[in-house]
Amino acid sequence: MFDRQRIRQAFGRAAPDYAAVAALQKEVESRLLEQLDELSLSPNVVVDLGSGPGTGTRALKARWPKSQVLALDLALPMLQQQSRSWWTLPSKRIDRLCADARQLPLADASVDLVFSSLCLQWVDDLATAVDELRRVLRPDGVLLLSTFASDTLIELRAAFDEADPGGAHVSPFLPLQNIGNALQTAGFRDPVLHVDRFTLTYADPRELMRELKQLGANNALAERRRSLTGKRRMQATLAAYEQFRAEGRVPATYEVVYAQAFGPPPGQPRRGQGGEVASFPIERLRRRRD
Repeated sequence: MFDRQRIRQAFGRAAPDYAAVAALQKEVESRLLEQLDELSLSPNVVVDLGSGPGTGTRALKARWPKSQVLALDLALPMLQQQSRSWWTLPSKRIDRLCADARQLPLADASVDLVFSSLCLQWVDDLATAVDELRRVLRPDGVLLLSTFASDTLIELRAAFDEADPGGAHVSPFLPLQNIGNALQTAGFRDPVLHVDRFTLTYADPRELMRELKQLGANNALAERRRSLTGKRRMQATLAAYEQFRAEGRVPATYEVVYAQAFGPPPGQPRRGQGGEVASFPIERLRRRRD
């Protein structure tokens, strides 16, 4: 579904300015970090999957200065943005790995905590990525993640669909149930999911589009149009977006799913690798209520 090289390049280009424009990403990361306060952990090895410029990585290292903390990202320039003052001092050393979430360069059962904020929406095969996280996580280790869900950018998608039906302009995001199913199928224990909805507002749709480009969140669909969006089509998209304007601003919705789960005990099969695959209703997922 996704063009991995385009994702790598887009986030690489965005790396120098990413931190300055990633207000929502910082807020979601902060809320995910707060969930660590509810857990009693003394991890030896921590992985920040999709670390970006490393704000979450540094927070994890500050929380557990004696732990080995690994920043892992698909885009090398993102890793290069991380402050040298953090990864050169022995007491604050952070190891950095440029790698794909679907093929982690980590040993089986070698990680105590996988922390991942707003990364997995860029993986087109969530089941494979989640199974890989299960592989590297130790029994009773913790997976803590956030990802965008299906109502994200619904206004932008609707505007493009009206102006250019079937044009594949906005990445699809998985619904809550698919994310829970992936965790359950991979064999994670006690998954708990909850959802936040954010609405950001802009002077006009172009401002939103510029921000997405600055964040590296370009259209990375493999079936996207390879030519530039024509002036007439873009004008039609901007006009279609106007139906959502309220109080002088246009909204952009973001649906964020947070998930917490634990590594299963030794010997439990990793379902989804040719064995029996469990299916379950969404009602079986416990939801955290704030």
